[in-house]
Amino acid sequence: QVQLVESGGGLVQPGGSLRLSCAASRSIFMINGMGWYRQAPGKERELVADITSGGTNYAESAKGRFTISSDGAKNTVYLQMNSLKPEDTAVYYCHTYGPWFAWGQGTQVTVSS
Repeated sequence: QVQLVESGGGLVQPGGSLRLSCAASRSIFMINGMGWYRQAPGKERELVADITSGGTNYAESAKGRFTISSDGAKNTVYLQMNSLKPEDTAVYYCHTYGPWFAWGQGTQVTVSS
């Protein structure tokens, strides 16, 4: 099994930045890939970005503004979010793609003036 702990969410004004962190209890080199997802009130959970051995992948809404990266020494995956918009407001979750499948508890991101 693997446990995930997200951090870094908060309240930010439109145009601001946040960096989310997802710390894994196992070496991320043993995990097939990891992704950041988000769920806004009344909406389904959606992919924001993910990272695998094949590279990175972004939702259209995240391209050019968000960057996913990883630090193997810290077993941590990051999501740098710039130029934030009110529509980015959501709970952001970290997810592993196997061989252990897990979700973090989520971290709230609120973009508001």
